[in-house]
Amino acid sequence: MTLETIKNYKKIHMIGIGGVSMSGLAEHLTHFGFTITGSDAHESENTKHLKDLGIEVYIGHNIHAIDNADLIVYTAAIPESDEELIYAKENNKIMMERSVFLGKITKCYKECICISGTHGKTTTTSMISLCFLEANLDPTIEVGAYLKPIKGNNKTGNSEYFILEACEYVDSFLQFSPHVEIILNIDNDHLNYFKNIENIKKSFLKFTECLTENGILIVNKDDSNTMEVINQANHPFLTYGIDDENTNYHATKICFNSYGYPTFDCLKDGKYFDTFTLNVHGRHNILNALATIATCDYYGIQKEQIKHGLKSFTGANRRFEKIGEYKEIPVIDDYAHHPTEIQATLACTKEIPHQKTWAIFEPHTYTRTLEHLEEFAHVLSQFDYIILSEIYAAREENINGISSKDLEKRILKTNPNCIFLNSYQEIIDYIKSNAKKGDIIITIGAGTINQVGYQLIKEET
Repeated sequence: MTLETIKNYKKIHMIGIGGVSMSGLAEHLTHFGFTITGSDAHESENTKHLKDLGIEVYIGHNIHAIDNADLIVYTAAIPESDEELIYAKENNKIMMERSVFLGKITKCYKECICISGTHGKTTTTSMISLCFLEANLDPTIEVGAYLKPIKGNNKTGNSEYFILEACEYVDSFLQFSPHVEIILNIDNDHLNYFKNIENIKKSFLKFTECLTENGILIVNKDDSNTMEVINQANHPFLTYGIDDENTNYHATKICFNSYGYPTFDCLKDGKYFDTFTLNVHGRHNILNALATIATCDYYGIQKEQIKHGLKSFTGANRRFEKIGEYKEIPVIDDYAHHPTEIQATLACTKEIPHQKTWAIFEPHTYTRTLEHLEEFAHVLSQFDYIILSEIYAAREENINGISSKDLEKRILKTNPNCIFLNSYQEIIDYIKSNAKKGDIIITIGAGTINQVGYQLIKEET
């Protein structure tokens, strides 16, 4: 690889350095000899890790850290009123939003593999990464969650391969330069930015134009929105799927073991390719595995290496992850924060023998809750018991006055076993009084609701 596109920036200050992507970038850049400083509003495991690496990280603002920087990188979540952002502008510093800077880095790699889609990016990025590691291809990896085999959310390799998630929010992925572009699915999300599904599809169509010369698309033929986009694109593509047999990579003879883990035969262009077994739950993960198989086969990775790589994946952090038990009741944590993702979570629970399911849901952002209120109510009502916490605001203000109590009212129309509780401690106490051996407890959401599960486990010990 070559660092031509960023070599002039010797000293880089990163505002919001504790974020998943920003912390990974900081670690990569340090590995290649850049001097990195950064700031974040809150201390976290990511900021502690960066400090351990010798990176100077400030909790809160430190405008003087900007004085000696050649470049200021900031996340889209940083408001215009940010003290460091204002200071950098006043002092005419070169500034780049995170996705723009990351886009420049993707141009440094000959083989950039971007995994896009509304759902499943982190899991598929993890699966592909482990297969490339199994094949000793030494990739650079940027994934949106802690991945146990690499002991973090990133890895700096010394090859031409860069495997990373490509998020559509605020059109971030349009800055990237992939040689291989995977589209897992296209669904209604981030409507505060896109407004409607048509604009989302237009964004993905623009993303296909980001492919480098001789690049290729790998797409889910079972997803109608994806195929609508692909049929308008002017690039070669490979397809995979379960429902449609007329695909390049097709899963058949699917069965699940007593843990709910699938085994399936993969057909390549209608002919038997191999049999694969996963150590994660769900039909949706068979689709993610097919995307992985197609990508790895495109790069000539051996079947046995793909099989071992897939089997070694036991789940990314917070993706239907069993975090422990409370009085012999399994406690599972899932990052799902969109109705489609919660539907997949529900399907996973059905593959595990149990009595009753306790879904503890924390909606993520006011706009998403409002936009999908009826869909959330529909899918959540299918769990046996539902506990709602208040909405996790993230970057937003509640300008529409939406509350989890609005969601509770809708769920109660079809399922009387739903309750809204104000605090995590109330939720913990309620679970302790009502959940029984044989049940399953699942914390659901992209905020901090997993603290409930960890506290339950802690109190058990």
